[in-house]
Amino acid sequence: MTVFKKELRAGMVSFLIWSAAVGGLMAMCVWMYPSFAGSMDDVSALFAGMEGFSSAFGMDKLAFGSIMGFYGVECGNIMGLGGAFFAALTGMGLLAGEEGGHTAEFLLTHPVSRGRIAAEKLAALAAMILALNLVCFACGMGSILGIGEEPVWSDLLKYHGTLLLMQLEIGGVCFGLSSLLRRSSYGLAIGLAAGMYFLGVFINLDTGMEPLRFVTPYYYADAARVFAGEPLADAIAVGCGLGVLGAAFGLWRYAGKDIAA
Repeated sequence: MTVFKKELRAGMVSFLIWSAAVGGLMAMCVWMYPSFAGSMDDVSALFAGMEGFSSAFGMDKLAFGSIMGFYGVECGNIMGLGGAFFAALTGMGLLAGEEGGHTAEFLLTHPVSRGRIAAEKLAALAAMILALNLVCFACGMGSILGIGEEPVWSDLLKYHGTLLLMQLEIGGVCFGLSSLLRRSSYGLAIGLAAGMYFLGVFINLDTGMEPLRFVTPYYYADAARVFAGEPLADAIAVGCGLGVLGAAFGLWRYAGKDIAA
């Protein structure tokens, strides 16, 4: 597991920064909730009059004045974007980074197969995504309990589970794309994650775009749909399949790739 440990060490600074940023922002949002709680009815009424805006971010289905609705809208967007960016950036840099950094020729001279190298890199990606989600979940839940609110645990566990699946899907897809590149393309990683996010927003705005729900994981990792108990099994199955295909393609492509010095 040498490569696995090396990738964890190499990504530790990035992991700590993203964990502190995303988890800290989630905690700050929750801690602000009591100061806004008294005026939440007025805010909810204001958003109700903004039909397009409310639909785009699921506020037409969530009770924004409740801690669950507030958490789903505010913290959900922070975790959804921050976690996706972390997964995309990390996944995109794992395979292409060896060629871009001119370390591939050193790594491949060791008595370790390419398949094992790629598999351990993929395992490190999954471990870092899981760790980020655990840290952010702890920050969110600790803050909710800290302000004296009682969450609906079943809904929150399901929601954070979909967020984890979403990030693993994006990470797997970016891992596969990384195997096609000669150097890391962080712009492509950010663009892919952001594009999926805005596609999810457009689906919320226009029901005619709902067939595209299988393209973006933000459809099933949407607090409004999860808390409402909407059937999401088909979208989750397709999303997981895309993530697995992306990861499998990366493993296959790297094993036979002509590595440039």
